[in-house]
Amino acid sequence: MISHHEPNLELHERERVVFETIKNNPDSHHNELIKQIVPEFMAKTTFEKTRDSLLEKEIIFVKKQGNMKFYLPTENYEEKLQHKIERNTADSYHDLKLKIKKLDFDYSHKDVDEKIAIANFLLRNLIHTDNGFTLLDSVKNPKKTLYHDEHLTIQQLINNVFKIIRKDKDFETIFPTIMSNLEILTSRGSLDK
Repeated sequence: MISHHEPNLELHERERVVFETIKNNPDSHHNELIKQIVPEFMAKTTFEKTRDSLLEKEIIFVKKQGNMKFYLPTENYEEKLQHKIERNTADSYHDLKLKIKKLDFDYSHKDVDEKIAIANFLLRNLIHTDNGFTLLDSVKNPKKTLYHDEHLTIQQLINNVFKIIRKDKDFETIFPTIMSNLEILTSRGSLDK
């Protein structure tokens, strides 16, 4: 249990505090960073979880000198991130195409809950993958759609999923549940909030 008061910082705020401290103090080793951040901004365990998150996202990396650890910002982070998004989006795209090809044969043999879970998974991931291509289009050339074929294929894949759902004997039960679970239809986000 933490004995001192820890400000309620959101994850992105904690990551910003840790990242800025690392960036502004490249010669500070692990224990020195803890002294600069704990307890003013967060608890020690929160610092360690936040540091681990930054390492996992490859925003920072560890440089060891003797028995000391130094954390440094990743060089060429923007370029590396773009390559990672490209790779993950392309992998997801090809994986989803294969899953949907199999879906036509497998879907009708599943129980209702499995059908809902599969449809939700596929639709969310298709939308997420399309967003990945949109992000890449925006970063690479905001005046041109470089991933036009992929966007069109995703649109067709979404249509295929709905065709499979529509022809299923459990359509009346499945369809409303799937649609209510798709965040793009149910979220009422506002920029004014």
